[in-house]
Amino acid sequence: MAYMQSLVPNERYRQGACIWFTGLSASGKSTTAETLVRLVLEQGRRVTMLDGDVVRTHLSKGLGFSKEDRDLNIRRIGFVASEIVRHGGFVVCAAISPYRAIRDEVRGMMEKGRFIEVYVDTPLEVCEQRDPKGLYAKARQGLLTGFTGIDDPYETPLQAEITLDTVANSEEENASLILDLLIQRGLLDCDIRARHRLQPSEALR
Repeated sequence: MAYMQSLVPNERYRQGACIWFTGLSASGKSTTAETLVRLVLEQGRRVTMLDGDVVRTHLSKGLGFSKEDRDLNIRRIGFVASEIVRHGGFVVCAAISPYRAIRDEVRGMMEKGRFIEVYVDTPLEVCEQRDPKGLYAKARQGLLTGFTGIDDPYETPLQAEITLDTVANSEEENASLILDLLIQRGLLDCDIRARHRLQPSEALR
């Protein structure tokens, strides 16, 4: 803590942070995360994107969808994210991560205040209507088992730093809400909005 207290204001925002998107499949996690990445890059900060689908193709290739395998997948993403944060980097993660305990475990891998949980609170029926990969339809037909939201639970976050509504708000609006929070917490330069002409969100004023 002594180190944190010694940081001068213009150095503090250079510290690392993890923005962790969680929510149902097709809730809008990846699209909002990608928009946030663009906004952060625009103000000169390096940022890494860890998408759940991409990670499964590479880092977690061979894992199934049992609870144990899902937890291991999230634990691996969390470890990589914590290393990025420890070295002062920004990382944006987008993964269903349906189980509360493993999300809390990942939170515990990082210094307090460096893990920002973003709950993408999109109703199941809306996710099913979107269903870009046809996964919900297959799950309803019994062609997929253990599918989150259908025959496997999604445990809503109890301590999410921010909750997003992807029905009422656009991806840009939701990404702006997160940006506001990062600025308020001193994790991003407070001058970013002036430089990029972004208006502070009403919700976080």
